[in-house]
Amino acid sequence: MAGEWRHVHSSRAADVLVFTRTTGYRHDSIPAGATALAELAAAAGLTAETTEDPAAFAPDRLARCAAVVLLSTTGTVLTDEGRGAFEAYVRGGGGLLLVHAAANAEPDWPFYGELLGTRFAGHPPLQPGTVCVDDPAHPATAPLPARWSWTDEWYEYTSPPSASGVHVLARADETSYEGGTLGADHPVVWCREAAPDRGRVLFTALGHTTEAYADPAFRAHLAGALHWVTGG
Repeated sequence: MAGEWRHVHSSRAADVLVFTRTTGYRHDSIPAGATALAELAAAAGLTAETTEDPAAFAPDRLARCAAVVLLSTTGTVLTDEGRGAFEAYVRGGGGLLLVHAAANAEPDWPFYGELLGTRFAGHPPLQPGTVCVDDPAHPATAPLPARWSWTDEWYEYTSPPSASGVHVLARADETSYEGGTLGADHPVVWCREAAPDRGRVLFTALGHTTEAYADPAFRAHLAGALHWVTGG
């Protein structure tokens, strides 16, 4: 199976599937996020489709995808059949970008938790804070200053993402806002170039507000993330 999926996820794949289904809390920023991702995909020479239909997670549909984006998806959003197709896609080399509340999706599916490296546990109120870039060479964080002032929901997690083997790209400076509980090791952006049988996965906890998706720095962050998960 892995060889088959590597074949279909070749340079010919030029489609981005933006999935926005929610069965829990729904972010008002989803429409703006979907529009921004479609624009960023187009700028990269890719087409984008936004859908909330779990039937999109079928082998023939995913075979056309250079990347799948889960945009603030919450709750159980995939069928059992969709989970199987999704897992085969990622294990076969597919690209996956997880944005903001995607940390709160598929809470009872171990495979998804392993991909993410942790689970969402809550957040303090929306407020300004500082993002500290750990990896200034990665495409997702290269456009950002070393210390980036940003307003968002500063997500907390059930376990330290760093302990799961992910590569941390940026952290939150908990001294810059109120309510953080993770201390100095508080990742907000991370990725994994999963083992030979899996594709590239990147998560950004940022992106709560509608205004974020018009911000040039945040759009550059998403563009770099999309570039990386599609193999750039």
